[in-house]
Amino acid sequence: MKAVRFHEYGGIDVLRVEDVERPGPGPGQLLVEVRAAGIQPGETHIRAGGLHERWPATFPSGQGSDLAGVVVETGAHVRGFAVGDEVLGFTHRRASHAQFVVVDDVNVVSLPQGLPWDVAGSLYVAGTTAYATVFAVDPGPADTVVVSGAAGGVGSLAVQLGRRRGATVIGLASERNHAWLKDRGVVPVTYGEGVADRIRQASGGSVDAFIDTFGDGYVELAVELGVRPERINTIRDWQAAAGVGAGTYGEGAAACAVVLGQLARLAARGELEVPIAGTFPLEQVQDAFRELERQHTHGKIVLRP
Repeated sequence: MKAVRFHEYGGIDVLRVEDVERPGPGPGQLLVEVRAAGIQPGETHIRAGGLHERWPATFPSGQGSDLAGVVVETGAHVRGFAVGDEVLGFTHRRASHAQFVVVDDVNVVSLPQGLPWDVAGSLYVAGTTAYATVFAVDPGPADTVVVSGAAGGVGSLAVQLGRRRGATVIGLASERNHAWLKDRGVVPVTYGEGVADRIRQASGGSVDAFIDTFGDGYVELAVELGVRPERINTIRDWQAAAGVGAGTYGEGAAACAVVLGQLARLAARGELEVPIAGTFPLEQVQDAFRELERQHTHGKIVLRP
């Protein structure tokens, strides 16, 4: 089968699509033919070696956790799934950027009717991260919450989940994404110089919670705005969070099929939109990451093996 591999830490150019042996499922596992697999900002940092102390790579390394596809083989003692079933799920083995992937049966859910492959295959990391970070700051109808990177893969879902809780949500994004945010009941604010004053004006002077999906000084901005540390959560700036006592809850805090299934059903019913910024064939994995690393995508980028 074809699969993404890299043999050393480095830039986008170390990514290769190689012929590798097709795996077989063990007990409690499924072999899934992948129809769509999302890519993540965290994968760029792992590939570059920036997260070696936290998540070291073993070479040659694969990539990918999100996936959606069709079950083509089952191992012994599999529960609830059979060959031919359409599923979405995740793997922690850095292996979904491939034509086939072995997945534990507890890490997949059935594909809800009407959910597109691209959405299903890019929902796990962004969706469970957004779920966790919203849960961490616990916004309610009386709260105003700010979300940085509000049009990105995680941010675009966090703003919607915050609105589902009844909160007033201020989304920091470029002006080209303001219309999308407004259509979903979010108050758009342009990021950049003077953003603190613009947030104060949009919020009426009071901000109760802050979700940072981007890093680059937003934890400090939340403190400047008077947000209590326990209601600040970042998925990017762990050092700043440690300095002020803010939260760092992300995907790992909600990494289960139960949460994924809830999000998938919301998306299938049209109650949660998962924007797709672009799709690329597996062979163009380098181009996909070039687009991602521009940091201006609205929503998710998906590989189609």
